[in-house]
Amino acid sequence: MKTSDSYIQRIDEKGISLIVYSLTIVVILLVAFLMMFPSALSMGKYNVEYAPKLHAFINGTCAVLLTVGFIAIRNKKIALHKTLMISAFILSCIFLLSYVFYHSQKTEPTVFTGEGIIRWVYFLILITHIVLAAIIVPLALFTILRSWRGEFEKHKKIARITFPLWLYVTVTGVLVYCMLYVWFAS
Repeated sequence: MKTSDSYIQRIDEKGISLIVYSLTIVVILLVAFLMMFPSALSMGKYNVEYAPKLHAFINGTCAVLLTVGFIAIRNKKIALHKTLMISAFILSCIFLLSYVFYHSQKTEPTVFTGEGIIRWVYFLILITHIVLAAIIVPLALFTILRSWRGEFEKHKKIARITFPLWLYVTVTGVLVYCMLYVWFAS
């Protein structure tokens, strides 16, 4: 880990920004492309029916990891905090890969069947979830990089923004799943 730590230390501020924003743009464009052109990157006939449950499980687990990580740092348990936050980040990356794969394979659109006020509530949750999920990509990357570089004051400053938004995204991910597949399943 020492080699990568020293490499990260040598990257200047412009380089870090370039890496973070480039990754963010690639991720957002890929997800947007798959939303506009479902199955465009299909790799054959894979059964992806399991994916929504898996995504809800990953989101719920990330929410727990983020919350316990927050409690850990409040109690000055730095090593535990670091382990939990890195675990949440790795799980979020696994989620993203699975989400992209799912949308590259699924053929039918998902339709919310709720009616009345709950329909408005669902779309409000969904839209804020999508927008904040895109915003979380650079925030999470910057937050982690600040810590890895030993820039703990900058890390704390951005983490105060990243944590509640990331937690909101993970919790609303579970809510969207429940609204689509459990509470209002067709």
